Amino acid sequence: AQEEEFAALAQVCAVLGSQWGDEGKGKLVDVLAQKYDVVARGQGGANAGHTIYDSDGNQYKLHLMPSGVLNPDAQCIIGNGVVVNLPSLFEEIKGLEGRGICCKGRVLVSDRAHLLFDFHKEVDGLREEELAGKKIGTTKRGIGPCYSNKAIRNGIRVGDLNHPDVFAEKLARLVDENRKRFAGSFDLDVEAEVAAYKEYFEELRPYIGDSVHVINQAYSEGKRILVEGANATMLDLDFGTYPYVTSSNPSIGGVCTGLGLSPHKFGCVIGVAKAYTTRVGEGPYPTELFGEMAERVREEGGEYGTTTGRPRRCGWLDVVALDYACTINGFTHLNITKLDVLSVLDEIKLGVAYKAPNGDVLPAFPSDLTLLEQVEVVYETLPGWKSDISKCRTWSDLPAAAQAYVRRVEELTGVECRWIGVGPGREALITKDE
Repeated sequence: AQEEEFAALAQVCAVLGSQWGDEGKGKLVDVLAQKYDVVARGQGGANAGHTIYDSDGNQYKLHLMPSGVLNPDAQCIIGNGVVVNLPSLFEEIKGLEGRGICCKGRVLVSDRAHLLFDFHKEVDGLREEELAGKKIGTTKRGIGPCYSNKAIRNGIRVGDLNHPDVFAEKLARLVDENRKRFAGSFDLDVEAEVAAYKEYFEELRPYIGDSVHVINQAYSEGKRILVEGANATMLDLDFGTYPYVTSSNPSIGGVCTGLGLSPHKFGCVIGVAKAYTTRVGEGPYPTELFGEMAERVREEGGEYGTTTGRPRRCGWLDVVALDYACTINGFTHLNITKLDVLSVLDEIKLGVAYKAPNGDVLPAFPSDLTLLEQVEVVYETLPGWKSDISKCRTWSDLPAAAQAYVRRVEELTGVECRWIGVGPGREALITKDE
């Protein structure tokens, strides 16, 4: 029945993170990808870490590659809005090919995507050092500096590799700018970099294409397109806890511009939310847990970053933030993940409102970080189920208290929690079919 349901979803479906990332988007994308012809990424870079499993339980850690790569029939598109570090991409391709997963002829890299150079990572680190006590807590993958170059219009795109002289000239200018900006701390052998990229270009050439044309042509031909978000709404450059955010728009708008797909083509937008919350890096986090309870959730959920290995901050489900993400993205469904992690708890809290210091309940998620750091969270407490649900495969298998928790999230957000994750494997996904 689940197979049929996935096959019946809209022609164009987006799966987006609704919290601070690490919600487990990769698993749903991987499951859905078996029913889609094209799987595409539209923003972010190798700062995204998606851990997925094949039908035999083998683990794959992906950073740039769309999670649909495990479906041998799916075409994978790295869209114009993604920033691409070629050494990382080649390493990922090599790792996949080494495990028998063919990428040639199936993976397309947009000629409009911006190139993220290794020196962008260095610049990322230098900028963080300058911030001293006010660090953003970036993954130091060079994402911010690369998007900065894109925004001030001196970035270098994949298509520039077609013109070696233009590429070399643009690169020299970019390096010179950083030499001046970080005098004494930054240098790069431009000639060596140009030579390296000549070789990279030969390796990349079979993968380069006009992704905007290809994806819209696929749509016109009636092919099914699945869009995989990276990062999440609460890290969105416009809507997240700015400046403690990523450098792209992981919300629905960024997906449209990052692929060149018009908004009316999206028939289904699925928001992925953990049954609790986590956050990596700095920034306000109203429902954050501390001490023994935080440690318990972190260990139970294996909350360490796919990309960095950093321990994640953990907290209760923040319904104020989730409702805000539902509003911005227009989610048609929610996928609640890692419900099994909460099985060890006697009681579970839901953050349902924020109170300002003067006692007023805030009408929505605020943009003012000073206010956000001062809010008092209003909690509802629900009973735990204290039983292992990792083997449950149908909605009726779940204990009544687990069902009540999911229903309460639905009531508070007004969005159906259609799928519930109870473990890491593909099969550990329940369809709520009441």
